[in-house]
Amino acid sequence: MPQQSILVVDDEAKMRRLLEIMLTQMDYEILQAADGMEALEQLTSHAVDLVITDLRMPRLDGIGLLRQLREQHNDIPVIVVTAYGTVESAVDAMKYGASDYIVRPFEMDAVQAAVQRALKLGKVQRENRYLRQEMEQGWRGFIGSSSAMKQIYTQIEQVAPTKTGVLIQGETGTGKELVARAIHNASPRAQSLFVSINCAAIPADILESELFGYSKGAFTGANKERIGKFELADGGTLFLDEITEMDFNIQAKLLRVLQERTLERLGSNRTIAVDVRVIAASNRNPRQAILDQKLREDLFYRLNVFTIALPPLRDRLDDILPLARYFLEKHAKEFAFQFNGIEDDAAQCLNAYAWPGNVRELENMMERAIVLSGGKTISIGHLSSDILEDEVQVGKHVTNNIADSAHEPLSGRLGLNIQVEQLEKRLIQDALQKTGDNKSKAAQLLEISERSLWYKIKKYM
Repeated sequence: MPQQSILVVDDEAKMRRLLEIMLTQMDYEILQAADGMEALEQLTSHAVDLVITDLRMPRLDGIGLLRQLREQHNDIPVIVVTAYGTVESAVDAMKYGASDYIVRPFEMDAVQAAVQRALKLGKVQRENRYLRQEMEQGWRGFIGSSSAMKQIYTQIEQVAPTKTGVLIQGETGTGKELVARAIHNASPRAQSLFVSINCAAIPADILESELFGYSKGAFTGANKERIGKFELADGGTLFLDEITEMDFNIQAKLLRVLQERTLERLGSNRTIAVDVRVIAASNRNPRQAILDQKLREDLFYRLNVFTIALPPLRDRLDDILPLARYFLEKHAKEFAFQFNGIEDDAAQCLNAYAWPGNVRELENMMERAIVLSGGKTISIGHLSSDILEDEVQVGKHVTNNIADSAHEPLSGRLGLNIQVEQLEKRLIQDALQKTGDNKSKAAQLLEISERSLWYKIKKYM
């Protein structure tokens, strides 16, 4: 655990010194202030875990300090010190946000117990604040019963109870963070924080300080200490999304932290021990990323203990419509609309589309569809132009082949749909035969998306 810091506020130097001795013996880092005004100045430049303050002080007393902290929305835990016989004043202080009080004269055991209670409360408050922020951002659970996803669920169950690091591979929008969260929630670390950071979204100079924290004066604008994501995730899980976009120099520092399980904040030479499970993810092929000098080879081998490869949505045929319905119901509820189902032709379009943006693209399209429908049944007209253009291209190709193959005998039934389906089936069989059953090459030969080809194979064969 990182060493925790306590600010002692008292106008009596002897009392500050006494508390400093006692708390130092308990392995806490101690800062001092002579009154509430000086304490506020200290807090602008130092991040502390706890404040222990006397009530009666010149300039700004303990109650005034408490009020100002709460007005600033600073929920740092505060212990007040009160003399024997004036416990009522300590109780009054607790009404203003103090978390506990110590009666003077005090014993070391009483101080230690109060400090431990207050620090535990502070940790819970920080975690609750972080979790509230995460809930505001929102995240969804898994939807899908395809064989590909069942394999993913099995892998999650296998690796979650262990301390093993995990590398998650998958295209953009396949749900890499959901898998990381599922691993965390099923692990012994579930009661601690899951902290996520997108390495591609943060510039290198900022990413380093975000990961490892910094001390006051480490760089221009570093006016106070700040803990990084590693310290925040201590005891829990740190998810590093798009690890291949991380600067090489930071990758080297990350490798050292993973190996030594210690870190140093920027601008500091103090070593801090951390117990963090790291789960990394990338939408790149990591071995290709090594060749492209996007990923350090030694870091890859350190991370690649257990790999989970997420399938793209086009390889999860059975999951497309259940996911679509889930997102439609979700957004219908948000907009106070009714969800009245999906028309058959719209469902066929959804199944036949390639989904280059995967689940994320599907959710966005369903949100758009529910807005356009106004709560009515989802039809083709409510889908985006991307999915419709894909179907038009398929239709054009089939029409051209009908013209080219009009002389070939088909079924005696004259229905246009029947004729088109038979021709499509024949063309697909020919393409598969010519390409040795290679679906990707067959789709190129037919000039349709591979996703469309899979759908038609499932439909006709």
